[in-house]
Amino acid sequence: MSAKNSRLDMIRLIISSQEICNQDELLRALAAEGIVVTQATLSRDLKQMKVAKATNVSGKAVYVLPHNAMYQRVKEHRPVREMMQVGGFLSLRFSGNIGVIKTRPGYASSIAYDIDNTIIPSIIGTIAGDDTIFIVVEEGTSRETVREALSSIIPV
Repeated sequence: MSAKNSRLDMIRLIISSQEICNQDELLRALAAEGIVVTQATLSRDLKQMKVAKATNVSGKAVYVLPHNAMYQRVKEHRPVREMMQVGGFLSLRFSGNIGVIKTRPGYASSIAYDIDNTIIPSIIGTIAGDDTIFIVVEEGTSRETVREALSSIIPV
C-alpha cells in the first residue's frame, strides 16, 4: 500500500473514531500515529476524500466521512438493498426504546449524521461510534414505525 493510501486510511480511522474539529487537531492525531504531513497536503487529502463538517450533539462542528460507496454510479444493476450494504449498514436491533445499528467500521458517524439531519419525529437522537449507532426512540413508538422512518436512509 502506498504512503498516501495509508495516510488516507489513517485519516478515515481517526475521523470515524474521534471528534476532530479542525485541521490542527487532525495533524496532531496523525503525528501521534507517526504520520507527519503539511497542512496543505492534509487539506488536499480532505478535499479528495470529500470530508465534511457536521454539528455533533453538543453543537460542536466536527469532521465526518461521506458515504462514498452509496452515491457512485454503478455499471451493472443490483438491488438497492445490496448496494446499501456496500454503503456500510449491517443491521438494526431494538431493546426497549433504544435501537442499535451495526455498520461496517468507519461508517457509523456518516449514517448517524444522515439520521440526525432527516426529520424523524420518532427518533430523539443518535450517538455514533466507529461501527455502532445508538438511536433513542420516542417512548410509545413502535419498532415498525422506526423501521419505516429509517427505510429512506438505511435498508432496514
